[in-house]
Amino acid sequence: MVATRLMILLICFLAAATSGLVEAGSPTFFFTWNVTYGTISPLGIPQQGILINGQFPGPNINSTTNDNLVINVFNKLDEPFLLTWPGIQHKKNSWQDGVLGTNCPIPPGKNYTYYLQVKDQIGSYIYYPSTGFHRAAGGFGGLCIHSRSVVPVPYNRFVEDDFTLLIGDWYTRSHVELGKQLDSGKLLGKPDGVLINGKSGRLDYDSDGKGDNEPLFTMKAGKVYKYRICNVGVKTSLNFRIQGHTMKLVEMEGSHVVQNEYESLDVHVGQCFTVLVTANQDPKDYYLIVSTRFTRTVITTTAIVRYSDSKGLASPDLPKAPVGWDWSLNQFRSFRWNLTASAARPNPQGSFHYGGIPINRTIRLANTAHLVNGKVRFAINGVSYVNSETPLKFAEYYGIPEEVFKYNVISDKPADEIENVTLQPNVMDATYKAFMEIVLENRQNTMQSWILDGYAFFAVAMEPGTWNPDKRKSYNLIDAVSRYTIQVFPNCWAAILVSMDNAGMWNLRSNIWERNYLGQQLYLSVRLHKRSLRDEYNMPDNALLCGIVANMSKPTPYSLQ
Repeated sequence: MVATRLMILLICFLAAATSGLVEAGSPTFFFTWNVTYGTISPLGIPQQGILINGQFPGPNINSTTNDNLVINVFNKLDEPFLLTWPGIQHKKNSWQDGVLGTNCPIPPGKNYTYYLQVKDQIGSYIYYPSTGFHRAAGGFGGLCIHSRSVVPVPYNRFVEDDFTLLIGDWYTRSHVELGKQLDSGKLLGKPDGVLINGKSGRLDYDSDGKGDNEPLFTMKAGKVYKYRICNVGVKTSLNFRIQGHTMKLVEMEGSHVVQNEYESLDVHVGQCFTVLVTANQDPKDYYLIVSTRFTRTVITTTAIVRYSDSKGLASPDLPKAPVGWDWSLNQFRSFRWNLTASAARPNPQGSFHYGGIPINRTIRLANTAHLVNGKVRFAINGVSYVNSETPLKFAEYYGIPEEVFKYNVISDKPADEIENVTLQPNVMDATYKAFMEIVLENRQNTMQSWILDGYAFFAVAMEPGTWNPDKRKSYNLIDAVSRYTIQVFPNCWAAILVSMDNAGMWNLRSNIWERNYLGQQLYLSVRLHKRSLRDEYNMPDNALLCGIVANMSKPTPYSLQ
């Protein structure tokens, strides 16, 4: 039996290697994940959650730069399901992105195997469901990519321990109820609570000084610990702090950064930070504190971090979170790329001089909210995205895009006033290897958070008001952080610069999931004039087919040209 299983794994690996889905010579790790419903009670109220291998949150993945990850996902739910891997760049391989524009969902009772390679990447990441409103029920987890031992890191890599903290807002209604509420035209409203690694804490102890507040983590006095902090929520920006301790920021979203000390960090939806914490305080218990930002009522949750020789309880006096978004904007401006540090490769990050590259194209994208037939829809430049039965990438690969979508239904510049909204797929052509400036304009009175799949971009500016070309004078063209998410504050804009060097169909979407669900996303089609395996992989042999291509013969595959 064991020999048979090993033979099957070997055959799968060889098939993947020959198709270009995994890189020979790099270690390969196999995972089997069973996605099921289960009863969870993170806020003390039993509700239906989505579990992976019986776990909520799902399993953490530990990997090293260039590792191959083969993840076989069995969908045991009663509805189609997909996982996406935000921040993982899937070089030449948008087929693995796990969103409805590039993949058919996994039908109930079926399975699909993802072939990921964390090529030339390091850092802290997450994964989560991309279908429907599944993300609000669980199915998320952490994914960390360690640096190779031959590549130096700008701090002592031998920390005492490495902790993952998944923080996020939470609703006690099921994902089905939340989806129906949005379909009816009503927004979600405030969350019911906030979670730390799937649990909500409290401030009181039992008479024995322990009770439910067993420590989430334990630290030894004098040692240094790595904390990976990611916001896996669906709507709310969060502030994270550790009672009595400061945090040294060392990495964010795949980049080493200038190592500033922070008493607290605003972590917007979808974002990840890596910090070092030194256990240099009196040996006792301390609170990890997470509270909502930019909400009328502040919701706070806690967890305990305990010194191994703890001699006292945590103080009930919690450090306050900052107030207002100007503090958060200034925090953003304090983040700087570490120009002398190596990232995934030995060469310094700063050897890529992005500020000296001519801009080939400027795209301004304005996000707005509208009523369409009495129901709320969210739009980008007047188009509210709707999914098609056929993935956009499939239609493009089969040479029939016109049967599924139209390119460039929006222009590169939004109207000053956007009144009329259309509902359709939204795909913009992007020239391969062009250097693009994308200005994200938040014309709403609430926070926005964006993610671009397949890429890291340089977040060069963020300001209140309206963007114009003169604003380029304020761009950070030296040491802006290379990252894959960016928040935009109410009635503000943010500018990013990105080299479109990864062919494929890539999703630009709001991380605020009710906005995403109701249309605030689009796809960038980075196409080649000549199909070549040098630049993009073929459709995988194991690809699930759906829509109008379900019964069609596959096109002639790409070749090396």
